[in-house]
Amino acid sequence: MTSTTTDHSGSDGSRAPADGACPFADIVRAQVARTVVGQHVVVERVLIALLTGGHLLLEGVPGTAKTLLVQAVARTIDLRFARVQFTVDLLPSDIVGSEILDQRSGEFRVHRGPIFTNLLLADEINRASPKVQSALLEAMQERKVSIGDQTHELPAPFLVIATQNPVEQSGTFELPEAQLDRFMLRHRLGYMAPSDEAEVVRRSLGLGLKRQGEGAIPKTAFDAIGEDSRMHVGDLTEAMGAVQNVHVSDVFVRDCVELVNLTRHHEDIELGCSPRAALALVHASRARAFIHGRDYVVPEDFLALAEDVVLHRIRLKYEALAVGRQPSDVLASILHTLA
Repeated sequence: MTSTTTDHSGSDGSRAPADGACPFADIVRAQVARTVVGQHVVVERVLIALLTGGHLLLEGVPGTAKTLLVQAVARTIDLRFARVQFTVDLLPSDIVGSEILDQRSGEFRVHRGPIFTNLLLADEINRASPKVQSALLEAMQERKVSIGDQTHELPAPFLVIATQNPVEQSGTFELPEAQLDRFMLRHRLGYMAPSDEAEVVRRSLGLGLKRQGEGAIPKTAFDAIGEDSRMHVGDLTEAMGAVQNVHVSDVFVRDCVELVNLTRHHEDIELGCSPRAALALVHASRARAFIHGRDYVVPEDFLALAEDVVLHRIRLKYEALAVGRQPSDVLASILHTLA
């Protein structure tokens, strides 16, 4: 596979679309940049999730602005936003809602949980028990939830952006394969470049105080998120429609399906990708092409998204792990065969 797309790299080594390539993406990125420094690739992945209705899992150590970034995007587009802090004592009803007995009427009424929103931030999802994690399955797949004997449709658009700390951190529960497969993309965040980190420190020095009566508390980056929304749900819907018109060639589809099939027959892989992987790769590539101002996909889209689509859907054999093989190494060898 070859690509002739011009390189537009951010200070953290990430790739950002050229200014003016996509007005919708440019506005979102500009608004988010007022609060979040760098992280161009992460912003792109969030935009892909929004434009495709797919779900996104962000993995990184604490303090890498995962929660801040998602809240900034939601505020920019004026989406209904809800945040659930996942903890070990969380119950499924705390997410989807429950039936409550009205003592005056003697009848049960439905109390809707925070999942009835446009953008649900499942913060530190791997700190909750597997029972609570599975409560999201029906909502993520079918865009509806069951409370008692009734089924309730979720608002449109609806997507889940979950954050998690690495599983080797204390107090975490690894997400099962069935849950991971519901996420279109899983993006891993690293520490920002020193120049970006210095800019974060400089910005924090100028935040000042938030006064409450006669007292005051220091402002945080969350207080710096703009109150005025630059875009609305209608703008997002129009952009989603434009993504549907992005051309995907038969050759591109063939490569996506071939990649998925190779993961199922590789000697080092015990569990290969499900059919959702090919769907995710094609739809995410269309959205990325739109963000970069193209009405057609190119091999660069395929290569840029392969890790985020594939790695959380495969499991290596014990023998491969014993000799030090990593999922990223196996994927690289598979992609080399497709080149």
